[in-house]
Amino acid sequence: MVTASAITNASASAVVRYAGRLAPSPTGFLHLGHARTFWIAAERAREAGGELFLRNDDLDGARCRAEYVEAMVEDLRWLGLRWREPMVSQGGRIPVYRAALARLHAAGVIYPCSRSRRDVAEAAGAPHEGAGDAMPDGHDEPVFPREWRPRADAPLPPLGERVATNWRFRVPDGEEIVFTDKALGVRRAVAGRDFGDFIVWRRDDAPGYQLACAVDDAAMGITEVVRGADLVKSTFRQILIFRALGAMAPGFYHCPLMRDEGGRRLAKRHDALALRVLRARGVTPGEILRGFADSRLPDLIGGEV
Repeated sequence: MVTASAITNASASAVVRYAGRLAPSPTGFLHLGHARTFWIAAERAREAGGELFLRNDDLDGARCRAEYVEAMVEDLRWLGLRWREPMVSQGGRIPVYRAALARLHAAGVIYPCSRSRRDVAEAAGAPHEGAGDAMPDGHDEPVFPREWRPRADAPLPPLGERVATNWRFRVPDGEEIVFTDKALGVRRAVAGRDFGDFIVWRRDDAPGYQLACAVDDAAMGITEVVRGADLVKSTFRQILIFRALGAMAPGFYHCPLMRDEGGRRLAKRHDALALRVLRARGVTPGEILRGFADSRLPDLIGGEV
């Protein structure tokens, strides 16, 4: 069992053995884009002689469903991927995230915020369809307006037994955050300009994506995170969380996104490219994996990706 103290201890120790992870969110059926990213993660773990973990990122209570958890495990096994058992589910780790939130609160790097994502989008003049409170946390939103922050020296209210407001991480304005991605090369972003203060705990008393992801990667001793290139900006945010918690950040490998024939990145709305749909059509795991290896997926699915 991973304890709250392991947030720092697992990542502070000298880790030699490669540890990667698959971290699907059970909000729909896995498609070819997921499969390719997970295959790359499995290949990198195999080539390094390391191991792979499976984490069920099930914190989106409005959209996560048990049938999708069952389907993702079945689909990954059908594809031939293997991982170290047992699977970790974020929904069972709320006390660990709450302990990390308390540490951020004690460090004074977070503050309560009544502004919604819709408020932020409207302030930036950005399109805000789907930007309400039910929007999945953690990916992209316009830069949070600095004038909405409380003063840095303002006393923080207690977290309370149940959190009923959003809590945001105060980014260090003007600091350049840099990391070397093993697929994309050197990535840079300036805090407060390229990304702003972000949610680490939601007003429905649930951890934000950025906090839960960073805490778990540290506690599980993950040495490399393999995920899609759409999450590069999240990496800058998570690096700040690792630093605030005194944990060592893993390495990162962001995979280019797969796109459909119209140039749109694959999403769970692409039902025709769901692994179980392809399986029902008679496509085999070997055909899919060979398609990943030699870029023949357009032939396999009848369209450009």
